[in-house]
Amino acid sequence: MIRQGLLESLIHYKKAKTLRASSWDVSGRNGDAWGFQPGETKVLADIKGPGCIKHIWMTQGQGYRDVLIRMYWDDEENPSVLCPLGDFFGLGNEIVNSYQCYLFSASTWGNNKRGGGCALNCYASMPFRKSARIELVNEGDKPHGQYFYIDYELYDEPLADDVIYFHAQFRRENPCNGWGHEITVNTPEANIVNKERLAWTNNYLILSAEGKGHYIGCNISVTNFQGTWWGEGDDMIWVDGYKWPPDLHGTGSEDYFNHAWGMQANAFMRNGSSIHESNTNGYQTSYVHHLENPIRFEKEIRVTIEHGHGNHLSNEMSSVAYWYQTEPHKPFGIVPVQQRKPVLRAEDGTWIIEESAKTPPAPLEINDEMRKMKEQWKAKQQEKK
Repeated sequence: MIRQGLLESLIHYKKAKTLRASSWDVSGRNGDAWGFQPGETKVLADIKGPGCIKHIWMTQGQGYRDVLIRMYWDDEENPSVLCPLGDFFGLGNEIVNSYQCYLFSASTWGNNKRGGGCALNCYASMPFRKSARIELVNEGDKPHGQYFYIDYELYDEPLADDVIYFHAQFRRENPCNGWGHEITVNTPEANIVNKERLAWTNNYLILSAEGKGHYIGCNISVTNFQGTWWGEGDDMIWVDGYKWPPDLHGTGSEDYFNHAWGMQANAFMRNGSSIHESNTNGYQTSYVHHLENPIRFEKEIRVTIEHGHGNHLSNEMSSVAYWYQTEPHKPFGIVPVQQRKPVLRAEDGTWIIEESAKTPPAPLEINDEMRKMKEQWKAKQQEKK
């Protein structure tokens, strides 16, 4: 058990030096926040190993999508962690809320609000052999103030050969490329066949990685444009290449997040929702962490989920995948800051989807069954008039 392992480790002596990089005011005064001008990058920590980052704490009043956190291990050229600040800690769409799980926690006075002060914590272990460098990048158009602690250990002895590296990647589709967004969830017209290469191509992609390692989970943020149930999609995870059926095939989005009959406004240690749409008028962030059951791969992994059954919905979706693997990893980037902007909602309930915030359309394969179901749905609606 995770809890037993943590407590048991405290009774064993380990030769290590405990240190911290933080934003403390070196003048001895109380100006403990670092300032970041628009477009500015600063190195929060540059550590020589071997060692392991054990805890990260950050707090700020804004920048949850505009500010990026980047992490590099062992002088690598491409970052192993590349995420917007809020999403990395499990809070999507610039909304802050108090919640906790094993890997992350957040605490704020302004629950379920966009922006505002919030304490963020990460407890994932991040080992490194030669070096660790953590950077913050302000891609917004306003100055950014950041408080932070980065707590780590250094070791005299090298890390074991089987120790692998922490990774995190952000993705977004705004909107998802659904084939039938007008069709209501759980109707006969939405119940198409989605399997084999059609699913591989059309599903929302959470992670595509190459190397050896294990996937430990994700968070997914949804802006529910349609307003009905967004989570009827199955998770499908392929390990070490395409096959049908995939190595892991789920039964629904709430099931993948270890809920049922929809998703309740709970945040548990391994799964739950850090933000629930019932409290935010249509925005949700849900997470699941495979701590006892990581998904192991020897060559590659592809983690996907349907956006509505058969990928018929065109809601906005974004995600952060977390995994450990050997280096080097397959390089990955991030969408530009304008394409990370949350979709806002007007007072009359309409969604304001700015053209500049739209992402390039994801691949979509439309087949004869989809066309037939769209026509069938259209005919039904005309009959009701």
